[in-house]
Amino acid sequence: PYKLASPVVYMWRMIIFVMIVAFIAVILYESVIDAFLANPGLNGLIIAVLVIGILLSFRHVIRLFPEVRWVNSFRVAEPGIEVSRPPTLLAPMASLLGARLGQMAISTQTMRSILDSIAMRLDESRDLARYMTGLLVFLGLLGTFWGLLLTVSSVAGTIQSLDIGSGDTGVIFEDLKAGLQAPLAGMGTAFSSSLFGLAGSLILGFLDLQAGQAQNRFYND
Repeated sequence: PYKLASPVVYMWRMIIFVMIVAFIAVILYESVIDAFLANPGLNGLIIAVLVIGILLSFRHVIRLFPEVRWVNSFRVAEPGIEVSRPPTLLAPMASLLGARLGQMAISTQTMRSILDSIAMRLDESRDLARYMTGLLVFLGLLGTFWGLLLTVSSVAGTIQSLDIGSGDTGVIFEDLKAGLQAPLAGMGTAFSSSLFGLAGSLILGFLDLQAGQAQNRFYND
């Protein structure tokens, strides 16, 4: 009999992709740590959002396994066979076919309503993951503008604090060097948050794409 395809292929794609990203992060360990320490608070928040988004993306695929298992193990006219874990997305279908007495069929209208309900629930389940992707971009841009604001204000303060009237070039140069530390720190905040935010949105975007393909495959099957 026809069987639904398992989403294990998409799961392996996601696992391999996460492993590649982790391998790249390990190779660039020192650079990543330096960028993270430019603004530990905001960058830590970005990484936390990224981890939550990754877990949600994997959950969207993992929840399809019991549904596929239930459909593939279901046998008409064999009431002795029971599935240990009832499905969640296909709960209406399971309740309709729960008796398994003789040859049963679902009407076209009923099947269409069940499919519409499944499509709606699958789409709604990914709303939070999509929001996480947009949130990462927002946090990256927030850190960029925050860092630029710190840079502009620090440069203005440095220029105002220079004592040109003293005429000592060495003193002026030392004051300029000390004053430029704050603007450079602000630029570090801007670029590091942008780096983590955009990289995180790229990772979540690919994982959400694989989760969407797995859900579409399940729905079409």
